[in-house]
Amino acid sequence: MKNEYITKRKSVRKFDNTALPDELLAKIKEKIKSVTPLFPDIRYSIELIEDKNPSKQNARYYLLFNSEEKNGVYENIGFIGQQLSLYFSSIGLGSYFRMAKPNVNSNSNLPYVICMPFGRPAEPLFRELSEFKRKELSDISEGSDNRIEAARLAPSALNEQDWYFIAEDGYIHCYRKKPNVIMNFIKNKLNCIDMGIALCHIYEESETFSYKKLDTAPEKKGYIYMGTVI
Repeated sequence: MKNEYITKRKSVRKFDNTALPDELLAKIKEKIKSVTPLFPDIRYSIELIEDKNPSKQNARYYLLFNSEEKNGVYENIGFIGQQLSLYFSSIGLGSYFRMAKPNVNSNSNLPYVICMPFGRPAEPLFRELSEFKRKELSDISEGSDNRIEAARLAPSALNEQDWYFIAEDGYIHCYRKKPNVIMNFIKNKLNCIDMGIALCHIYEESETFSYKKLDTAPEKKGYIYMGTVI
């Protein structure tokens, strides 16, 4: 794959919580400025927060993702956040997505969406491809496009992989599973974030990338059409 970290990154939840050098934190802040949003018209902010007295259960560093409430907000944050997660892997840091907001101060005037604890890992940073626990391509897709394999390897909430892809004439139509009534509220958020994460992996493997909804996309029973990679 073009981005080697797609095939070996893992969610890291244990950190040694040593302070990171100022030079490295400055590079991370520069990277934050350079990420590509899925929807450029959605206002968002990313705050790098340090908890200088973290408990053993919590990280020392967090990225707080905040955004205006607008259609596509969750896919956008997942797309942006996964670019940074892959970047962390490339510089020897671990990270994971967490829904609960840490007990730290935020300076953003935008609503909180999700956070990403990160830092030096206190557990293995990488894994072998054989260690990924993922559904088979035939369970989550139809048609042929090599980029769907990158999406298959993407992390998702509770590793449920509630997505589906239809490859057709160079397009990849993207769907998420319809949640049941009980889980509707939380699943609508989590599954959209997950779709953004998967789209990031497709983006990383694409020569060119654009994403929009098409009136001509096929229906998929039991799934909600999200958009099409063109």
